[in-house]
Amino acid sequence: MNKLIASLFATALAGSTSAFAGVAAPAPTAKDIAVVVDEVNYVETAQKGIVLSGYVDAGYTYNFVSHTSAPASGGSTTKFPADNTNRGDFNLNALKLALEKPLSDENKLQAGFRADLMVGEDAGYLAGNTGFGTVDSDSVFLEQAYAQFRLPFGNGVDVKVGKFVTTLGYEVIERPANLNITYGNLFQNAIPLWHTGFIASSKITDIVDVKFGVVNGSNADNGSTTPFSGGNYDNIALIGGVNVTAPGGNANWSNNVIYGVNGDENLFAGPGVADNSPTVVYDTWGNWTPKFANDKLLLAFNIDLGFGDYGTAAPVTTSSDTWWGAALYAKYQFTDVFSLAMRGDYMHDTDGVKIPTGAINTDVWSYTLTAGFDIIENLTLRTEYRIDFNNDASVFSTPAQMAAVQVVYSF
Repeated sequence: MNKLIASLFATALAGSTSAFAGVAAPAPTAKDIAVVVDEVNYVETAQKGIVLSGYVDAGYTYNFVSHTSAPASGGSTTKFPADNTNRGDFNLNALKLALEKPLSDENKLQAGFRADLMVGEDAGYLAGNTGFGTVDSDSVFLEQAYAQFRLPFGNGVDVKVGKFVTTLGYEVIERPANLNITYGNLFQNAIPLWHTGFIASSKITDIVDVKFGVVNGSNADNGSTTPFSGGNYDNIALIGGVNVTAPGGNANWSNNVIYGVNGDENLFAGPGVADNSPTVVYDTWGNWTPKFANDKLLLAFNIDLGFGDYGTAAPVTTSSDTWWGAALYAKYQFTDVFSLAMRGDYMHDTDGVKIPTGAINTDVWSYTLTAGFDIIENLTLRTEYRIDFNNDASVFSTPAQMAAVQVVYSF
């Protein structure tokens, strides 16, 4: 491209100089034209296979109870902190851009990359740049950025190196890809959302594929934790998973685990000092599209169990936390235009570390109903009603109810 620009610039300059001297500029020869054409073709070939995709997600949310700030010590909020949503608020949830050079289906040595950038209120929420109950549509979040390559061993081994989303959980960061507009309790509190490191995956058979990786830790981009006992412990975690797909392709069962070797405060939403103890989260989820329903019904589940030690005044005092939860999902596509989806979930936190309330032995329940309308190509309209409960009035006032409208254009 630089040669092409230089050639055109030189031609224009020569023409200008000749005209100034009163002499006509020489016409380009067939050889000159061939060089320019070859240069243009080379540039186009170098960019072949790179794909740009994304979406714009905007809407309106309303909470039926007032809410202004985080709870004071010993106090309570008036609603459950779902997505840090304010009362009566128009939202730019996200402008999502993904640039990718995907790997082909061929089992050969090859390479590519992917980068996902998110701008909007979801970016602030996910990156932790906004406080409790605050939003900022100008926030930026780098969701993923990794190089990928395939090693032609067996059925092929695909490797990602960089920052990538987690393998845990049924729900994903992209709201339009989920069955509901709001995130569920397990997504927000029970699991990590992204990792920095490497992960390798391989399809062992037509129905079984496996994954294994070594990462800095959940939601962590750095390489060490808070100093403990006079030193820095590497913030290293191991991740792995086994996925089973039904022979007919209409059912899927995924089992995933993350094990923080030296403790990891990034696995917690609460106290920020880790001790030298392991943290582990087991996650299993599955979905099923029954053939008797003619692909109109989708059923899914998600179960999480986690345990970890954290320090309140390490190394003198340490404590531990155990959390678990389950979610059930269903969606029915009544027509090509209209669908209805529901989610019911529950989560328990023994020591108030994972659920952002600080209360001991907290139980939260949530029920969500979402209607979808696909009226125009690439444009989706969804409406939602959600209600949350808990077992302790000091956590948040119940029932906490909210409604949402979402408009998404995908490209």
